Amino acid sequence: MKQFVAKYGDAFQAASSVMLTLILTVEQLFSLLPWWLFILLVAGAAWHASRGVILPAVLSGTLLLIGFLGLWDLAIQTLALIVISVGISVLIGVPIGIGLAQNDMARRIVRPVLDAMQTMPSFVYLIPALMLFGLGKVPAVFATVIYAMPPLIRLVDLGLRGVDERLVEAAADLGADNKRRLLDIKLPLALPNIMAGINQTTMMALSMVVIASMIGARGLGEEVLLGIQRLDIGRGLIAGVAIVALAIVFDRITQAYGGQQDAAPR
Repeated sequence: MKQFVAKYGDAFQAASSVMLTLILTVEQLFSLLPWWLFILLVAGAAWHASRGVILPAVLSGTLLLIGFLGLWDLAIQTLALIVISVGISVLIGVPIGIGLAQNDMARRIVRPVLDAMQTMPSFVYLIPALMLFGLGKVPAVFATVIYAMPPLIRLVDLGLRGVDERLVEAAADLGADNKRRLLDIKLPLALPNIMAGINQTTMMALSMVVIASMIGARGLGEEVLLGIQRLDIGRGLIAGVAIVALAIVFDRITQAYGGQQDAAPR
């Protein structure tokens, strides 16, 4: 491993610089938004997902709770890490899931790897992240992506394999090629499973927040860690409540989008 790092260290350093710039840019964009505008945007997304007023009101109150606890800035840092991690997981995981759904041999090879990734303790992912990228936000994103991506891959594969073959065959009879059948038939029908995968990936990414704080990720996880180190129960508990509040926001919106697609007529 040391030889690998010595040989490719410069490449990893360059990739780390690009990733850190991206993370800091997202943080700054979120920080520039007034708190009330940020809450309105989340409420708008919740309304679009649920087509009701109850969910936007509940999630707005949840975000206001984070502000009342005095943890808004730390929550923004955590939110930026989650958005980047989930975004990378989607960009990598969805194509892999599509590939597994279309290739049985690849599925048999990759499934044991996914099993190992989900079985391995999350602390283990911090070791290669530290060796490749050092301390800070970048290794936290790296470890979070590796830990949180397997459920998305599995559910994309499951959703595509669950599409009614009669619909696919009908599209083929009408002259649709493989690309059109995938984009117009399979992916729309598998969208509830894909949204469930994004939901699970987001929840697992949030569960890495505290662990990632051990390698300098900062954010709400750092507050929990400081509460543990100083035996300050109140400090750790308040930060934990803020993490739960963020989890509720992500969970309710992604579930609402998945339920909306699942309820759509087919």
